[in-house]
Amino acid sequence: MLDELIRKTIREMVGGGGPPVAFLVPKGDRGLFGPESVAWKVHADFISMMIGGISSLILQALHPQALAGVWDHSSFREDLKGRLGRTAFFIAATTYGSVEMANKIIEKVNLIHTKITGFDEFGKAYSATDPHLLSWVHLTETRSFMSAYEDYRKESLSPQDKDQYFLEMSSIGKRMGAEDLPITYAGTNDAIESYIPELYFGERARSILALLENFPSNLAAKPFIKLISRAGILNLPNWAYPLIEKPIPSYLERLAVKKSIDFIAIPVREALRDGVAAHSLRRVYG
Repeated sequence: MLDELIRKTIREMVGGGGPPVAFLVPKGDRGLFGPESVAWKVHADFISMMIGGISSLILQALHPQALAGVWDHSSFREDLKGRLGRTAFFIAATTYGSVEMANKIIEKVNLIHTKITGFDEFGKAYSATDPHLLSWVHLTETRSFMSAYEDYRKESLSPQDKDQYFLEMSSIGKRMGAEDLPITYAGTNDAIESYIPELYFGERARSILALLENFPSNLAAKPFIKLISRAGILNLPNWAYPLIEKPIPSYLERLAVKKSIDFIAIPVREALRDGVAAHSLRRVYG
């Protein structure tokens, strides 16, 4: 009963239905990465992926042109759950899906991007196919996922494994149109910081942050979702807090949230133990 309540709460946040049977076929298909990859390990932890997803959305909203594409061409503000669900499926399909599934979703998103153009809040033209913007999205996502994994998984990764993750994920970023992507953790952080002069915390970004801080949910799911949202904000790099006009979180606040996440993560991971990663393993090994 607890397992089903947890799964219902997660669906409340990102959508989703029943067992991911689409990941069971075709037998023997290793997908784009394979079970030995670091991406399989990092992306299997749903708790840290949710936390990383929140922080990456906040960072992406700080770039006026990246935000404009979402602001003008999506239902993000009215359907936050749908947006997170689509992002979650893209990550699942490209990480764990068959080669055909991964290729189809990449082609689908790339085609959608060709139709997303306009002007940002400063009147500057943008296109969702701009490699510079695509790199920003890729960099902030991968950095956020790895940072959350480091903080909320007891299973640590070696520096070599962390760099391997960014190397693996760069292959997806390049196929999405990003260019000159770093293949190390340190290089990713440096690349992200090179964008700081382009960032802006205006009314649009403020509204996105407020939406993520007050994630729409039913009463039963609210405490869990509120905690995940707070952890997502704590997952930001320290340079971001002055920009969004918030104090750098204290050690005690970080510790309190981490302990709370550690507590709820046990039943969540148990409830999701037969999820996408497990189904994909059965596809590969039979």
